[in-house]
Amino acid sequence: MRKTSVYLNVEQAERLARLARQEGRSQAEILREAVDAYQSPPSRDRGFALAAGFVRIDGDPRPISQIPEHEFLDGFGT
Repeated sequence: MRKTSVYLNVEQAERLARLARQEGRSQAEILREAVDAYQSPPSRDRGFALAAGFVRIDGDPRPISQIPEHEFLDGFGT
């Protein structure tokens, strides 16, 4: 284990203390469990939102967001 410090606002600290008392566990145990359960929200790359739902005419199965920039620039003298 590695020790770390966490800053909580008053409400969070009170809630953590209450949960620990109610469950008969340490605050550290509850925090470790919360970190293990956390899943980051999916990326919302809205840069290609306008292309969503349109049929590709080039037959390339990759989403536009996965095509390297140099492939888009081929033929434009770059």
